[in-house]
Amino acid sequence: MKKLVSLLLALCLLLTVAGAMAAEDGKITIWTWDPNFNIKSMQIAKELYAKINPDVEIVIEEVLSEDIETRVTTAATSNTIDTLPDIMLCQDNSFQKMVMFYPEVYANLTGKYDYEGFPAGKLAYSTVDGQNHGIPFDAGTVVATYRTDILEQAGYTIADLTDIDWDRFIEIGKDVKAKTGLPMLTGQAGSIDMVLIMMQSCGASMFNEDGSVNFVNNEACKMVLEYYKTMCELGVFAEVNSWDAYCGTLANGSCVGTINGCWILGTVMAVPEYAGKWALTNMPKLPGVEGATHYSNNGGSSWALVNGTDIDLALDFMKMYRNVEFYNEILPTTSAIGTWAGAKEAPNYAADNEYYGAPIFATIVEYTAHVPANQTGAYYYDARGALGTAVTNYMLGGDLMSELQAAEDETNFNMGF
Repeated sequence: MKKLVSLLLALCLLLTVAGAMAAEDGKITIWTWDPNFNIKSMQIAKELYAKINPDVEIVIEEVLSEDIETRVTTAATSNTIDTLPDIMLCQDNSFQKMVMFYPEVYANLTGKYDYEGFPAGKLAYSTVDGQNHGIPFDAGTVVATYRTDILEQAGYTIADLTDIDWDRFIEIGKDVKAKTGLPMLTGQAGSIDMVLIMMQSCGASMFNEDGSVNFVNNEACKMVLEYYKTMCELGVFAEVNSWDAYCGTLANGSCVGTINGCWILGTVMAVPEYAGKWALTNMPKLPGVEGATHYSNNGGSSWALVNGTDIDLALDFMKMYRNVEFYNEILPTTSAIGTWAGAKEAPNYAADNEYYGAPIFATIVEYTAHVPANQTGAYYYDARGALGTAVTNYMLGGDLMSELQAAEDETNFNMGF
């Protein structure tokens, strides 16, 4: 009997050691998408980290965003979390939902990672119940960018569109439209990106802090919809039928500019003949609203670390996302703009952009620091869809409050209330 007990103890010890070796095998597996953006950025991080810790094996696998979420769901419901990678990327607008639905998957990084220099607005996307579950990556920081040659035809400069409110923007837009025949802005019909950009700029969200949907009693939302409809009716904002058509307006000069996440600059700068004819500034703010700013966000993602393994090595690797050299290297290669404030110290951020003739990337990092936080919750896309229907109906003549009530009712139904 004693020999059996000894044998069992030895076996347990062997399994424990084997488990520890598996957990600390010097290998990091990463799931992400987009070869030219996220994957390339991770490859650069891998190369830089190899200079510090050359013995670590880092495997980067291309997995689409929606497939990552599906695999997480499968692993969590089948109790096979060990099939997941050490690190995976998550869309910011989905992060809270995934953590709330599958808390056993997402490691709590509070007190384990240095978040100094990451803006509150970006951190909020991966924060649940006051706990940090993500490491921020790329910025969806909103920029306003305009054709200076068209503005000049109407007698304006970029300074006239800096630090203004939406009332002044509409005044300028009407004048520019009258003199040039062009709308100031364009956007895809049926999309509510501009609506949500304007809402977040003053700290308003589709949800309250307790997770309840917030349309009917959301004064900022009502004001935004009224401004949006007014701009469309005046021709200051022109809706087009598709995303390609929207991008086309920036490429063919059929609008003055755009207000969108900074990733739109890749589309703007894809037209060589307009080099030197664009300028960048901040967005207008809502007048008379407490907490209104000239800053917002649209898009972006953050990294998650998976529970159930020794995450010390993964955390050490993710220090690359607090590394000036890393951000300096990825900017010209991928145009990925980081949200860490230290990135603006990188030479490539401080240098004049050849297309704009100004250090626009350092400016964007500065804007990022001022973006208000946004409540996304587990039902962000349900609420977004419902609000999109409300906006469409309101634009077609529907009653604003009735449409907001319908949107709130639909979202509550989807939430099970």
